[in-house]
Amino acid sequence: MNNKTRFSSRVENYVKYRPNYPKDALSFLFENGINKDNVVADIGSGTGIFSNQLITNVKKLYCVEPNDPMREYAESLLNKYDNFYSIKAPAEATTLEDNSIDAIVVAQAFHWFDIEKCQIEFNRILKDENSHIFLIWNNRLSNTDFLLKYDEVLCNLSKDYNIVNHQNLGDREFDYFFDKKWAKYEFDNVQIFNKEQFVGRVASSSYNPEKGDDIYEKFYENINRIFDEENEEGFVKFNYKTQIITNV
Repeated sequence: MNNKTRFSSRVENYVKYRPNYPKDALSFLFENGINKDNVVADIGSGTGIFSNQLITNVKKLYCVEPNDPMREYAESLLNKYDNFYSIKAPAEATTLEDNSIDAIVVAQAFHWFDIEKCQIEFNRILKDENSHIFLIWNNRLSNTDFLLKYDEVLCNLSKDYNIVNHQNLGDREFDYFFDKKWAKYEFDNVQIFNKEQFVGRVASSSYNPEKGDDIYEKFYENINRIFDEENEEGFVKFNYKTQIITNV
């Protein structure tokens, strides 16, 4: 599946059920490289979840997203802001001007990019060597019986979970991208779901089967089973570590 279109059929669930980013993580950005005078690029901005939390704290925000349905939703959300600029472009060729950006943020998207090409592109658009790049993920943990069972279903039945899981990125990729000059920071985050919300959250992930897939019925039988087995008073939790990787 084309990485630039794989979320097109999942926008509604993505908007409803993907997590925001914790206040502590946003505060870290504002204390370590982003301020109200900055021109910022959110690369792979998707439906605007992170941009919506960022936009009132920067001078200009360029949201760069190649996927039409995701970008169009972000535009419907953010067009009310005078400092919002939407760009249809991939991360590897943003169309932004040379040396025009104070900071780059990439929320939940860097693992879809061509790292070598992005390194060249990001260096081109950033103002200087002191400009910041922040790579951000909500990393789902496997620290409860429910989450361990969920992981087991994904590993056994989801289409390409083991291939596209963003947690496959590690020190080697970050060493290359940041020339070994990077640091990692982590913050707690959580989502609480009833059954309908949990199923919607599952459906928002591009690696999970959709209606018409051979494995769809079996997959969601298992999804419903683990909810029934592990819910507490009708709810389950997704625990996350929100991770920020940045140049130092």
